[in-house]
Amino acid sequence: MADENTRTASVVVEVDADAAFRAFTEEMSDWWMPGPINFYDATRALNVRCESGVGGRLIEVYDQNGEGLELGRIDVWEPGSRLRWQSSVDDVQITVRFEPVDRGTLVEVEARVRYGGRDEGGSTWVRVAPTWFARWCGIRARGLGGMNQASLGLTLYYEEPGPAARWMNEVVGLEPTLPLPDDDAVASAWIEFRIGTSLLVVLERGEIGGGGSPTHVPWVFVENLDLHHEAAKSAGGKVVAGIQHNGFRAYALEDPEGYRWTIAQALPSMSGSAS
Repeated sequence: MADENTRTASVVVEVDADAAFRAFTEEMSDWWMPGPINFYDATRALNVRCESGVGGRLIEVYDQNGEGLELGRIDVWEPGSRLRWQSSVDDVQITVRFEPVDRGTLVEVEARVRYGGRDEGGSTWVRVAPTWFARWCGIRARGLGGMNQASLGLTLYYEEPGPAARWMNEVVGLEPTLPLPDDDAVASAWIEFRIGTSLLVVLERGEIGGGGSPTHVPWVFVENLDLHHEAAKSAGGKVVAGIQHNGFRAYALEDPEGYRWTIAQALPSMSGSAS
């Protein structure tokens, strides 16, 4: 029985175990979902890569040489079977197992935090990796391209975001980036859909920073958030929330009719972002 410091999640992908292991490690920069909230430093992050073999690093890449922030160091490398690394940013150990099954390969991701240790994002792999990796396996099987994000997004606010999100999924056919919450009481959950490369977020309606209770908020991702912030103020823009870092850097504007806009820092790889 797993102790309270262990979390697991799994998914079946329709490729054999050797191919799944290679895709997971060699194509991490393709299946790791790009987006400002998915990196430690979205201002510089280009992608995530995995070096092969024991001693290899998992790196959030900041330059064209493939260097950046070390996320973890591999201590188990068993191609087609098992991968394990120790987080370099907190006290989390991640193990990924690849088990052949009738339909392909069962990929299980386990996060173990030592007693008294810190979890500052290292265990996020359990929450995101199975879903994102399975999505990538489907994309690569269809011969499609990568998953970069568009520069315009939208947040929709609902009194009951859970049922609204399930309606979007079941009736409209939108694909969530993570499993939808099955408990309507979990109102604070971040619910995210991708429509093509566009971002759609569903959140609980209520008072937000800067005041107001909006029903929808456009997101615009810009190349240089600080310059954009100063230019918007100089142009007479009404800043209702200054630059903050809540997993991503952003500030908020109010337009002439009282609608709220979120202006966020783009990734370097997001083409067509506003200046």
